[in-house]
Amino acid sequence: MKHLITVFTVLFISCISYAQLQVSLSSGYALGSAGMKLGEKVNPLETKNSYGSYGEGSNVQLRGTYFFNDSFGLDVSLGYLRGTDQTVSKVTLASMEVDAVARARAFGASASVVYRFTNNVYGRFGALIKVGGKTEAVVYQKSVFSQAEADQIGVPLGSYSETNYIEDFHGQFPLGFVAALGYKHELSSNFSIFVEAEYYGISLKRKDSELSEFNTDVVLPNGNVAVSGLYSLNNLPVGVYKKTTYVDDLPNSNTDGSIKLAEKVPYSSFGINFGITYHFKNLGKK
Repeated sequence: MKHLITVFTVLFISCISYAQLQVSLSSGYALGSAGMKLGEKVNPLETKNSYGSYGEGSNVQLRGTYFFNDSFGLDVSLGYLRGTDQTVSKVTLASMEVDAVARARAFGASASVVYRFTNNVYGRFGALIKVGGKTEAVVYQKSVFSQAEADQIGVPLGSYSETNYIEDFHGQFPLGFVAALGYKHELSSNFSIFVEAEYYGISLKRKDSELSEFNTDVVLPNGNVAVSGLYSLNNLPVGVYKKTTYVDDLPNSNTDGSIKLAEKVPYSSFGINFGITYHFKNLGKK
């Protein structure tokens, strides 16, 4: 027992003597990788798939790294992703126009093992999770009334409805992985700058969604609004639900439109980060 305590003490003191703590702040931009089908583009001549990843966009990361010795360390980070618009639906027809995009607004965290290949080159690999945020869908829809619809509302033929709404999608707890290869350049004993290539591999299964804005106006052929706020968040049209729940199993007899089958959406990306690191005084030099 005494030998075990002695060995543990020696190892602990050895680790502490080489330990070094550093804090980094970085920003960068990522392109979507392993893109999946997000929607369709429709015109009078063809229907085309739209591919992408909600992981595309700019990000900011705050990272803390603790090195146990000259080579190995543990990295913990927290980041924010401001995703770019991804096309969910683009319809251009005589009787209907749809322009629907979705973008990520997400917080993520990761824990990684870091290895120094040299004093300047390092790599890290670890687990990635999404800790908060949403996928925000922004939709515009124009639908030209048929003669019967125009007569029912009391507007001339050629009138149409204009609907704008925002729907926020939330996902279940995901687990992915992160890998990066970087190069750092020391500016002083305490500061260094770095550039790194980083890969995120993660997908998100939808849990629920909720409308945050909804408005439908009736517009005349000349562009003037005949009826403002025909539908609103408190007065939704038939078949539109304020909140939708996503499940893995749905009976064929289901008639509740507010319950749908779940699907996975991609957040994978490959990007470049630039940042600055502050190195705390090496405890081994005391």
